[in-house]
Amino acid sequence: MVAAFLLAGGGSDPGTPRALTPDEANRLAITRFRNYEAHGRTVTITVPGTAGDLIVTGSVDYRGKLGYGVVHGTGRNTSSDGLIEWTATSAFVHPMAHAPAHAPASPPRSGWYSRPLQSSGTSLDSSLAIALSLGNDRPDNAQLLPQNGAAWWGRDRVDGHRVDVMTGPSSRDRSGTAGNVRYWVGSDGTMYRVRVSVGSEAEPVVIDFDARTYVPIKAVPGVTPTR
Repeated sequence: MVAAFLLAGGGSDPGTPRALTPDEANRLAITRFRNYEAHGRTVTITVPGTAGDLIVTGSVDYRGKLGYGVVHGTGRNTSSDGLIEWTATSAFVHPMAHAPAHAPASPPRSGWYSRPLQSSGTSLDSSLAIALSLGNDRPDNAQLLPQNGAAWWGRDRVDGHRVDVMTGPSSRDRSGTAGNVRYWVGSDGTMYRVRVSVGSEAEPVVIDFDARTYVPIKAVPGVTPTR
């Protein structure tokens, strides 16, 4: 469904877009399904902020709708550093003064603090929700995507992979929002990068899908993954 594609505020970069070809529309339609097929993907999420960026390095389980990783601040203090696990409604945080480069495969069994995942007002929570939404248990409708404003913007390379850069469609209730989310998609529909503006931040959130091997996420106490 077209409405299932991510939409957010902010404008698109200058460029000369064109209509999607049938092949491009098909690849954009299956890109979130590819993540679901893979069960999970490893990700690096760069969250902009006036006090400095936050970098979340971890994994997303697209069938269980569960994310897990480590948070590091760049150009800011370490008050936000630590482990994080999240669902569509809750975040579970484990503060660490000296957070590791990568989250341990087995999360600590204690020291977690839970809070609701905010739907607005925080770039980190918005970014986590976006990352969870990049998987779907069925392809989108390829014929409807071009009709609702999805477009091709160019070609690029991500970690050696040749990709097409495409923007998503408008939502049913928000005409004119086409182009606000940009996808870097490979020749087989694999998603390699997503960029989206969040709230009033001047810079976009960037979600990179890594070459690291995905390891199934273990739930921390209090987390109930969707199965």
